[in-house]
Amino acid sequence: MADNLNLSAARTAKNDEFYTQYEDIEAEMNAYVEYNPDVFRDKTILLPCDDPDWSNFTLYFEANFKRYGIRKLISTSYAKSSGNQKLTSAEQDSPLFDAEKRMTHGRLFVMTRDDQEDKFSGYLQGDGDFRSAEVTALRDEADVIITNPPFSLFREFLAWIQPEKRKFCIIGNQNAITYKEVFPLLKNNTIWLGAPFIAGNAYFFIPNTLNTAKYADGVFDAQKGLVKFRNCKWYTNLDHGMRHEPLLLDTMAHNLKYNKKLRRKLENTYGTVAYPHYDNYDALEVPFTECIPSDYNGVMGVPITFMDKYSPEQFEIIGNLVTNNPEYFSYGVPYCFGRKIYARILIRPKKGGASA
Repeated sequence: MADNLNLSAARTAKNDEFYTQYEDIEAEMNAYVEYNPDVFRDKTILLPCDDPDWSNFTLYFEANFKRYGIRKLISTSYAKSSGNQKLTSAEQDSPLFDAEKRMTHGRLFVMTRDDQEDKFSGYLQGDGDFRSAEVTALRDEADVIITNPPFSLFREFLAWIQPEKRKFCIIGNQNAITYKEVFPLLKNNTIWLGAPFIAGNAYFFIPNTLNTAKYADGVFDAQKGLVKFRNCKWYTNLDHGMRHEPLLLDTMAHNLKYNKKLRRKLENTYGTVAYPHYDNYDALEVPFTECIPSDYNGVMGVPITFMDKYSPEQFEIIGNLVTNNPEYFSYGVPYCFGRKIYARILIRPKKGGASA
């Protein structure tokens, strides 16, 4: 039975109905608040893909509004989402309730320092699509944007945020690291990965009406009642402490002698017990992040999972080698001993930065 859902399949099928758990949001936001207790103070926060009445993003920031010193919280929903069809007492009892509009218009929640009541704030003029003029106007008002955007629209959503202009934190596919719209931002430290999901597992609620069986067998975790992903990441430009923790590394000789996983990989794949160089690019192939040698100062190719451990004080990102999408790569397709391998991030240690 498969452990995880294929996000690429979900993206292709335009399956965007995956709802984030409260505890995952709490754990992620705690990483930013622990690093900078004032990260949300006096800020306007926009949650542009989150039903005001039941989204865990909205519930979390509503619950922490006063503690974080937030100036204004804005949450909007998309009328065509399954969540938008869920009628709550807050909406039904509101004088703004409109039985016809609720099926065609996005919903709005606004909380300010002067009005911190838990209430339904009305309907948008349109369906709540983040690309609409009215939601874009809310974007322009925001200091921070936080949400789980539609997987199929990740590239477009990231561009819409304008990460050079405002802070954000969103969830996306791990493979987005190699996207041509994303990798240059990572390379230049304009954006980075947030704190990882607990044990690397992201669990999401899905509406019962969705047919998950069309993507893979066993994608539904019966014990948790949620869909499990192994390839989800938080993308952000909010700083956190883990981003500045250097990797503890061993020498090349130590890794080759004592790391059994590395030895098996090198012997079984390349027939040698030595770090190989790429056939078509002058860089050292490092198949596992923990096997980055502390005593090598040249360019190395590492798995894209390295980005979870990347510290800008320790390494410089040079470029990337990508296997399947030629439009994304900056230096070619990675080959070792004539064998095409998976995508690699090209890195180089900063002076004094890669020691054990």
